[in-house]
Amino acid sequence: MALVVADVIGRNFLNQPITGVAEFSSRSVGAIVFLQLAAAVCTGRMTRSDFLLNLISKRSAKGVVALNVFNALVGVGLFAALAWIGWSEFSNSWTSNEFYGVQGVYSVPAWPFRALLVAGSAAGALCYLMSTPGILKQQGSTAQADDPLGGGV
Repeated sequence: MALVVADVIGRNFLNQPITGVAEFSSRSVGAIVFLQLAAAVCTGRMTRSDFLLNLISKRSAKGVVALNVFNALVGVGLFAALAWIGWSEFSNSWTSNEFYGVQGVYSVPAWPFRALLVAGSAAGALCYLMSTPGILKQQGSTAQADDPLGGGV
């Protein structure tokens, strides 16, 4: 973060940007998201709107459980698909020795960032899958369970 601030100051006030900061920080944002993805899913902190669940819970506790299970299964499918698609991109960047940046000035290999996308997506899919038994044990409560993974599954 200090390098980003120094780069902004150097770029705007001194007309001397720090080489490589823009390339590295632009790739780091995606890496940060996928590094924390599994933790967000496993702790029940994945972003979602529960207004519809609150309305449904007044009428049908089983409906809420069904929607939560559906949400988890869609999460499994989406993140598994993202890991599957990202795997070919990762393997291509590994074998072709792909780099981001300007060759000879500053470049960073692409494969670590792509590997984080694949690993984070696979871990997210696994966490969604492992959370399904815990969702089934909630019996329609819209509050998060103490153990989102369902008792150490």
